[in-house]
Amino acid sequence: MERVAIDLHTHSTASDGLESPENLVRLAAGQGLSILALTDHDTIAGIGRAAAALPAGLTLVPGAEISCQVEVAGAWVSLHVLAYLFDPAEPAFAAARARVREHRATRARRMVDRLAADGHPVRWERVLELAAGTVGRPHIAAVMVEAGLIPEVAAAFSNRWIGAGGPYWVGKEQPDVWEALRLIHGAGGVSVFAHPFASRRGVTVGPEVIEAMAKAGLTGLEVDHPDHLPVARRRLRGLAAELSLVATGSSDFHGASKPQGLGAETTSREAYEALISTARGAVPITASG
Repeated sequence: MERVAIDLHTHSTASDGLESPENLVRLAAGQGLSILALTDHDTIAGIGRAAAALPAGLTLVPGAEISCQVEVAGAWVSLHVLAYLFDPAEPAFAAARARVREHRATRARRMVDRLAADGHPVRWERVLELAAGTVGRPHIAAVMVEAGLIPEVAAAFSNRWIGAGGPYWVGKEQPDVWEALRLIHGAGGVSVFAHPFASRRGVTVGPEVIEAMAKAGLTGLEVDHPDHLPVARRRLRGLAAELSLVATGSSDFHGASKPQGLGAETTSREAYEALISTARGAVPITASG
């Protein structure tokens, strides 16, 4: 049987990735991938560009990584849900994505203003220049590196700077996960909980939250992810089987800003087919002509 390499979680310059949508699909084909999902943060702005540049032999799955939150033990915890093959024009979900993007820009501007107020040479205009699409903290971090405030982008996300609880941190406004799942499925899409047990992302949610998400319509769990330790992968694979969720694997590729390359983690053909078989809002895209 022909090997099919499938990566269902990648980012481009339409959000916080470093490769343009056009170059991303070329890189994917060059890496031998057969199926690639473009899942920029809360936006589908790169999908059309990626589709127009799609090389022969590569299938593009339209998607987005949706920012949301869940209440755990009285505190709000941020999480991400990958949405695939939804109707991009469905008004309720389109409006929700727009609200999150608008807040991302407002939030980023407030963090830059706080840095500038303390005398740090970080300019909002330069942040916007780097953010070809949806603006976010990685773009602020890149400007901080340029200004000599920090040695590398990762240093910005500590509580010394723009990490949670830091002096320049501004909290997020985002839908709760139950609304996000409702919106995704209302637009005909399918949903996968992104990096639920990531070891480098702070507080993780427990199995009880994942069980509740499954009851609310969650389609799958991203099991194989570069930030998941082996013990986390075993636990998630067991949960996926127990809750009848599709187990996926993805690189979460951003370009040179993160160590993992395209196809660092992949999804099985069976899992991919299980996902797309339930989608009603859109279909995978193949190169024309």
